[in-house]
Amino acid sequence: MNDGEAPDLRTRHKQATREAIGAAALRLAIEQGPNGLALVRVNDIAAAAGVSPRTYNNYFSSREEAICAFQADRARRLGAALRSRPAEEPLDQAITAAVVGHFTTPEPDRAGLRMIMSTPELEGEALKAFTMAEGPLAEAIAERTGTDPARDLFPQVTAAAVAGAVRVAGRCWLSPGNTDPFAAVLRRALAHVLPATRSDGPHEPPRETQG
Repeated sequence: MNDGEAPDLRTRHKQATREAIGAAALRLAIEQGPNGLALVRVNDIAAAAGVSPRTYNNYFSSREEAICAFQADRARRLGAALRSRPAEEPLDQAITAAVVGHFTTPEPDRAGLRMIMSTPELEGEALKAFTMAEGPLAEAIAERTGTDPARDLFPQVTAAAVAGAVRVAGRCWLSPGNTDPFAAVLRRALAHVLPATRSDGPHEPPRETQG
């Protein structure tokens, strides 16, 4: 191992540990049923993940944060997913492809998502994670459209709308009687917030007028 490899290995190990703790926390909460959050203890999560309580505390400050870790990490990587799309792809198509691919590979675990969205404390933690993800997504949108995320409303509003569409799609997907794949529901939700954009140049957001 050379010096250049060490940070990457450490980063991967830390991420793997974080994911193991988060997966254990969510699994234990689901197993406990509707009141799972109140019944799961830190020591139980640490034991299930194969780490010490001290290690757990190095990664998470609450059970809610641990249980929502997978959703939070996925949301924060959405900006990178948009950057991976072809530069010539129209903005609405690029965002839709990035979001659908990012949140449906693999498709969400219904039991886990239902646990998060039916528990106020967990839903609040998930909402916080999505709010934090809006910044990186807005920056990726700004890069793609040649706008300034610090001055123009378009990247920030679009990022917030996309985050909201993902949450609404999740609730719709979990609704009784729904049999559609999550990807189909997500595409329908995004269609309501992403206007078609021109492919022959950067998107021009509406200019604010002086009152």
